[in-house]
Amino acid sequence: MLPAMISSPSEASHGLAERARARRLDANLSQEGLAQRAGISLGSLKRFERTGEISLDRLLRIAFALGASDGFDGLFAPRDPRSLDEIIAEPPARQRGRRR
Repeated sequence: MLPAMISSPSEASHGLAERARARRLDANLSQEGLAQRAGISLGSLKRFERTGEISLDRLLRIAFALGASDGFDGLFAPRDPRSLDEIIAEPPARQRGRRR
């Protein structure tokens, strides 16, 4: 089954929370057990599973504790050009942004 397209940051965070909770239950871990293994507070884990809100550091800790850290490797990976024309037309890589 293909994952559905994400339409908003809120939808993405709720989806992450649902998948993390399902993975925790598949591992037969309680919220307390996962929080302890991840080195985060129980309140942070409960809030994440309920609302999807969590810091990146805590999200990574949960992912490592659940053996799900491999998904982060491709998060901001450079895009591969699709054709020779795109490679030729590609501007040089920017070193800093213009907009504030």
